[in-house]
Amino acid sequence: MSGGASGPPPGLGAEWQRVLAIFADEAEELLSSMEETLIALEARPDEERLRALFRLAHNLKGSASSLGFQALTDYVHGAEDLIQALLDQRLAVGEPWVSLLLGAVDHLRELTRAAVAGMDQLGPAHQAQLARLREGGATGGPGLPVAGVLPVEDVPLPMEARAAARGRSLRMDVERLDRIVTLTAELSIARGRMTQFLMEAESSGASWDEALTQQREMDTLFHELQEEVMRVRMVPVGPLFRQHLRTVRDLARDQGKLALLELEGEDVTLDTAVLEALRDPLLHLLRNALDHGIETPAERRAAGKDECGRLRLRAVHDAGSVIVELSDDGRGMQRERIKERARELGLVSASERLRDEEVDRLVFEPGFSTARTVTELSGRGVGMDVVRRDVEAMRGTVGVRSQDGQGTTMTLRLPLTLAVIQGFAMGVGDQVYVAPIELVQECLELPASQRTADEAGMLSLRGQPVPFLRLRTVFGLGGTAPARENVVILRHPDGIVGLAVDHLQGDGQRVIRPLGRLFQDAPGISGSTILGDGRVGLILDTPALVRRAIRRAAERSDFPLTEATRAPDAAVRPPPIRDTEQ
Repeated sequence: MSGGASGPPPGLGAEWQRVLAIFADEAEELLSSMEETLIALEARPDEERLRALFRLAHNLKGSASSLGFQALTDYVHGAEDLIQALLDQRLAVGEPWVSLLLGAVDHLRELTRAAVAGMDQLGPAHQAQLARLREGGATGGPGLPVAGVLPVEDVPLPMEARAAARGRSLRMDVERLDRIVTLTAELSIARGRMTQFLMEAESSGASWDEALTQQREMDTLFHELQEEVMRVRMVPVGPLFRQHLRTVRDLARDQGKLALLELEGEDVTLDTAVLEALRDPLLHLLRNALDHGIETPAERRAAGKDECGRLRLRAVHDAGSVIVELSDDGRGMQRERIKERARELGLVSASERLRDEEVDRLVFEPGFSTARTVTELSGRGVGMDVVRRDVEAMRGTVGVRSQDGQGTTMTLRLPLTLAVIQGFAMGVGDQVYVAPIELVQECLELPASQRTADEAGMLSLRGQPVPFLRLRTVFGLGGTAPARENVVILRHPDGIVGLAVDHLQGDGQRVIRPLGRLFQDAPGISGSTILGDGRVGLILDTPALVRRAIRRAAERSDFPLTEATRAPDAAVRPPPIRDTEQ
């Protein structure tokens, strides 16, 4: 074993931990850049990329050496030897050497985490690959692994180090920090003026108009401060997207396929919490595209396509949301196989006729898989239903478009932040419920013929049947409905439904609070918010309610589910809210 335990210099415990945290962040940036450069180098070898790769490795070695991490330094030096051999053209850039260096990046990640945790040493697997790196760098000789990427030795880390690895950090622009400090100072001054005004109001005979003027000044400052704080949490999607360049490359080769990932919209920003929650759904979508969408090189040649499949990951801002699209140029959805599998699982009857869009959305059903054998990527019936569940947990939606032989596009519509929602409030008795405003299509009065105590019913919306749920009954609130009930029409990728409520309260910005442990599994509820009068409002789990309404409607033989009821895959921007009788 080379290296050894590393610890802080005497008397610098807390300061040393801050230094290690900075080193860990910088090392991860360098390793991610090395990984991206290697993927690009394999696709299009050139000297400039090789030199960039060498600079990245050299910077990492310098940082590790300055902190006394000898084992990590030695390993990076071995990688430098191999890169230098490629630069000197003693070795030709190709898949075997790129795979060896990608394996070295994996090892360097583990070695970095271990060094930060105080265990700067090389294990047997690290030493074996280091020997291959040095052999290739010294002689251009064999030294290649049997498979593309070596397994990384799992170095056990102390519990404290594992907890620290899960911690999150953000970098803040100094100008933004200055703006926050300035707004905080201005808000403090405004608060002082308001306090003095209230203390002197009785003796000075101040009017309500003057009080409102003071309040509006504070309100403006508060909203500016809130926006600045929210922007601090906004981070670009580029780093997350670029992580999957390696994922696509390795998964494709494991299946004997060729695929490249193209990125677009890397500068689009999302709340860091949304970005973290997007990791797993995005990985599932990529694995699904590679397994079910992209064909083998022989199949693509037979279809007149390039042997290398193309995937495109795209992000774009759209009306207060972010759309993330993953498209491929593969075989498209195998709809006959999907229908066959759906009948086997009892999801549809043998005689039921389905439109293409309805067939495509069957892949999101729990336990659904068209794979005939279980592999590392598919066959167990988990994946796409997890995508829908995780995206809807973020108050997002999932859509799918596919063309036979041309490819498939998965579309995720995500909120910019999980902390605040622009919500439409509605009341049932004394309880207030909130739904995301982007799902609200319109509001109308419930026809007198539908004023019953039933949980579900149907109404006519411009000649089209629409199922609805009565929230009073769904949540078991009891009491008597008012003489006039209202219906809030929601448009969701799964369908168009209505929610019958007592009264409408309009839209506004709502700060989301998590539910307590006792209420986390409450059906139909996804969160809570504090209303202006101090009461608690409940945020509706709209996807669950939409599916419940459609399921109740499907149980009624007198209620056909028409194309209008089953909404298109992509969410549509709603028209202005209106409260009129149809």
